[in-house]
Amino acid sequence: MILKQVKGDVFKSEYKHIAFAANSEGINDAGFAGLVARRFWPDLAIIGPQALGTVLARTDAKAKRSFHALVVHSLGADGWAKTPQYIEECFGRIGIAPDETIATVLMGGGPVGQMMGADVEANLAAMQRVPNKLVVYSL
Repeated sequence: MILKQVKGDVFKSEYKHIAFAANSEGINDAGFAGLVARRFWPDLAIIGPQALGTVLARTDAKAKRSFHALVVHSLGADGWAKTPQYIEECFGRIGIAPDETIATVLMGGGPVGQMMGADVEANLAAMQRVPNKLVVYSL
């Protein structure tokens, strides 16, 4: 469930869990996933093929945060078509305490997602349906 939407920098949030979209090709060197790869998780940039619905996680001790890469889209044609379904599946697999809040970026809301036809409203509706408490960040 979405607790609130915030315009701002998710890295400055108070939450220790940050979730974001990653692609099934495992080439996450652009968009928000690329930013996470450059700052905190270098292996994520070229992690290799992953099944849609996979959740990859890494805790960064220095940042005192856990990053959750949700494999919810593909770089191919219609790559964002089933994203809402995979958003629901992935948040169900994160496996954190139910009282913890997850900061997440607006999946598909960036330039790459928009160029590839992401349906931001459908993605938000999927986020609203998950049992996790979410705070959705956008710029």
